[in-house]
Amino acid sequence: MQDHTTAPAGLRGDCAHCFGLCCVALPFAVSADFAVDKKAGTPCRNLRDDHRCGIHARLRDEGFTGCTVYDCFGAGQRVSQVTFGGRDWRTGPREHARAMFDVFPVVRRLHELLWYLTEALTLPAARPVHADLRRALERTEELAEGTPEELGALDEATHRQEVNVLLLKSSELARAGVRGRRKDRRGADLIGARLKGADLRGTSLRGAYLIAADLTGADLRVTDLIGADLRDADLTDADLTGAFFLTQPQLNAARGSAGTRLPGSLARPAHWAARL
Repeated sequence: MQDHTTAPAGLRGDCAHCFGLCCVALPFAVSADFAVDKKAGTPCRNLRDDHRCGIHARLRDEGFTGCTVYDCFGAGQRVSQVTFGGRDWRTGPREHARAMFDVFPVVRRLHELLWYLTEALTLPAARPVHADLRRALERTEELAEGTPEELGALDEATHRQEVNVLLLKSSELARAGVRGRRKDRRGADLIGARLKGADLRGTSLRGAYLIAADLTGADLRVTDLIGADLRDADLTDADLTGAFFLTQPQLNAARGSAGTRLPGSLARPAHWAARL
């Protein structure tokens, strides 16, 4: 069993080279994650003229936990600097801004696929499909490099389904090496589940609802976590080394500790340390 390598820098958000797109293009509503309502295409009240957040260091204290969870997988800087050639939405015509806001979530979803495909290629057991994964990776990169018009007309759902077939196969191959029964808990309702110390090695938790689940000390090695909802899940002292298709936003939404073991491609969320 091998841990993952660090993901390419281009698949991580770089706010310094973005025009604050996630703070403008996306909507949010008053909830436990956001202190106010905001419509899509409307700048957040905390966004400064330099496209930086005015309360970045205090987001959780100010009621904007959702912002600390989110990551664009590098889509922000691509759309800002490549797709639109560094043209600011503030200074261009309204049509330019609208196009930028429409394209941003499309590129974000393509970058998320790039993250999964890149990770699948690090799984030795998935070698039988590596050639197909590389072709899918190249095709997804080509799509992400499209013009605003091409991205707007993209049949994203069909492409995502084609990629998902390969990701499923990669998961099956990777988990096949785990001894014993490899459970399929895809889409399972595990909200608030008591899974303290559970042996979940080789389990598929794709799209599972693990909101507020107690996973203290759980063994999640070689577990498929793509799309699993980990909001407020307790990962204290859990072992996630070798878990795959886990993303930074998922970790950011969970709780953990210094004893939580993580894949090498992910960072320990800053708010975890605050709980010690």
